[in-house]
Amino acid sequence: MYNPFFSSLMLAFEAQKVIELRLVRIAWGGSEANAEMQSMVSEKVDAAMEAAGTILKGGSPEVVISRYREHVAANTKRLTAA
Repeated sequence: MYNPFFSSLMLAFEAQKVIELRLVRIAWGGSEANAEMQSMVSEKVDAAMEAAGTILKGGSPEVVISRYREHVAANTKRLTAA
């Protein structure tokens, strides 16, 4: 059985790690910090538009949360590889 509370809680924990990694990158400054700040904004706009599209097409909040978790996992992988 699907538990939306668990998925939401996991998203919060996973997102916190991305926030930490991004803040460290920004704190170091330079061109990487500028690129990270720009990608943060564009990723949030893109994700919000994707979520709205999913809901408008009749998708469930569970699908939106699952997709956000995919985005967060990709960011974690990208930021820890550097």
